[in-house]
Amino acid sequence: MKRFWQNKMHVKLRWCDGAKIGRASGALVMGLAMALPAFCQSGLATEGPLLSPRPREVHTGVLVPVHSVQISVPGGDGDDLFAATNLGEELERDGIKVSPSAGPVDLTVTLYREYSPAAQELLANEHLAFEPAMAAEGYIVVAKAHSVAIVGQSAAGVFYGVQTLKQLMSVGNGIPAIWTGTVRDWPAMKVRGVHDDLSRGPFPTLAFQKHQLDVFAARKINLYSPYFEHTLAYSGQPLAAPPGSSLSRAEAQELVAYATRLHITVVPEQEAFGHLHHVLQYEKYSDLAETPHGHVLAPGQAGSLPLIGSWFGHIAEDFPSPYLHIGADETFELGTGRTKEDVTKRGLGPVYADFLRSIHTELAPLHKRLLFWGDVAWNDPSAIAGLPKDMIAIPWIYWHEDSYDANITPFAKVGIETWVTPGDANWNVVYPLGKAALDNISGFVESGQRLGSTGELTAVWDDDGEGLFNLDWYGVLYSAAAGWEPAKKDLTVLQAEYVPTFGATFYHDLSGRIDEAQKELIATEVGPDAMDNADQAFWLDPFSEAGAKWYAKFGPQIPGARKHAERAIELIEFVKADTPGLREREALDAMEMGARRIDLIGMKAQLAAEMQAAYKRAYELKDDKNHSTEARELLYSISSMNGRCQDLRDAYSMLKNLYKQAWLAENRPYWLDNVLVRYDLRIELWQRRAEEFNTLIDRWQDGRGLPTATAAGFPALP
Repeated sequence: MKRFWQNKMHVKLRWCDGAKIGRASGALVMGLAMALPAFCQSGLATEGPLLSPRPREVHTGVLVPVHSVQISVPGGDGDDLFAATNLGEELERDGIKVSPSAGPVDLTVTLYREYSPAAQELLANEHLAFEPAMAAEGYIVVAKAHSVAIVGQSAAGVFYGVQTLKQLMSVGNGIPAIWTGTVRDWPAMKVRGVHDDLSRGPFPTLAFQKHQLDVFAARKINLYSPYFEHTLAYSGQPLAAPPGSSLSRAEAQELVAYATRLHITVVPEQEAFGHLHHVLQYEKYSDLAETPHGHVLAPGQAGSLPLIGSWFGHIAEDFPSPYLHIGADETFELGTGRTKEDVTKRGLGPVYADFLRSIHTELAPLHKRLLFWGDVAWNDPSAIAGLPKDMIAIPWIYWHEDSYDANITPFAKVGIETWVTPGDANWNVVYPLGKAALDNISGFVESGQRLGSTGELTAVWDDDGEGLFNLDWYGVLYSAAAGWEPAKKDLTVLQAEYVPTFGATFYHDLSGRIDEAQKELIATEVGPDAMDNADQAFWLDPFSEAGAKWYAKFGPQIPGARKHAERAIELIEFVKADTPGLREREALDAMEMGARRIDLIGMKAQLAAEMQAAYKRAYELKDDKNHSTEARELLYSISSMNGRCQDLRDAYSMLKNLYKQAWLAENRPYWLDNVLVRYDLRIELWQRRAEEFNTLIDRWQDGRGLPTATAAGFPALP
């Protein structure tokens, strides 16, 4: 077996535990000796760079301080020049001077194409070589004390080598440095994508979408799929797109141009079958709906296919990718209205499959491959054989399965290509279920790779209308690693490699505290202190019947869950205060807000129970003159300057402001009021209760007694 790299550079280095410097020059040893104390103060001990996705073959040597860099592109290729600019901007953010011309510098970085004589000589000297699987996106990095060479056969390969070099750079306590070593890398899956819901509330600004693309590209994600039901502004069908919450034609074209430089293909999903209520609610489209103002486009109606053709003709012009994503999932109304007779006669599967074939025929002149959700594998697997073989099925599962194979094999058996879609588990929760996402992504992607799926498309959904993408990075970036790296039979291995990289590679926090904060938040969702962190729990009135049941179920876990959330808040605040060069502060603010929302869920239940207990005791003492002070203070603990009612009012008010800031950091204002009104209602609820209770206290102090707990608004204790 041919050896592709030398082991002589595989030298372990551990900060703060005795540095092993290996074969290095005297000047390098002295430079490292001067740098080590500062790096040790960063608090993060490591035997090498923290890389995500983890390269297929990596051998690291020593960490070399760098203050100035010169970047060279001998071939002059435009894409490679962009990659050089992309690298230079990152280095300058790290405090490294990028020199545009020849002169004394610490490090030279050269971007080569593999066919150049200089690259060929370098690879031969290093005993490194490309193989066929590396042609499209593979790369080789050779990093030495004073020079780095990045070699790719393609523009994408050079670009991805640059992204890995960024992670080989390290800034500990403000001292930039680079890991020496060799990397040889290529992806396991051709398509590695993120599917982003833009139709259920939050709609990002164009600036934030560009930021998303920057982060995606840095993790070697190569496909972005914004999800549209009605929020793409079609020039020929403008009625349904909400003003202020839709992507205009000019914005779409600008987004595609931006993504193209980053080697990302933008493939919007436009629902073409189900999930179309926000279109079908308009009377213009009433004849096309399966049921009146429903959510399924009815097959067989004269206007259905022309509408689809109009939409996708527009998409094909503005999003010039090889694909069109027609959706076609969760068509639950099919067979309940206009198609009832046909479905009764022929069955749901054939009617569904026939309409997909009709769409395929309608869109054939656009010469694109159609993507569709793989629901038919559940509903009627026998219908799959009749689907056009050039379509790509996207089976989706967002929860744990012991085996995901059954979602892929029905398509594989008939020769239909598949991409797998796990979920980020971000919907309907105040903070995404990180552990659930990692489990689902690991298992589904492993099945996909083993069974020949060519892509993975991790889904981010905003069913609740209040999800924020800045809360979703933990799972999204894990999916990038899962799609790029070869699948591992032991799913915990990939997770174990990823978890320690998140804070360092995303936030540039080398202290490990953000990773610890993430663990604390996961501990509020799984384990002995697990508590229900659903949106419903956040908005729940603890004095309602449902609130009493919630407390009865989760009451014992609340103290532990709150401590985890509060520890996460502290860790985040410490990082904000003392970390120079910290990145993604708005995402960190959103993470802290999520922790504070979790804390409020528990606090709300505790304070409600304390109010109930206080009133019960005060009622017992209401006529006892010897304990009137105790009774008064018990009542004041419910409503006063330090009352529990005021505590909950203030907590919702604080979080309303934090939520608004987090929303506007990434989204357009549209829909925001639909969420803020829920905060307003909770603020009003506790303010009203406080005022009503103040009146009750005044009446008691005037000698008119206290009503029963039920009359005072307190339900029985669970």
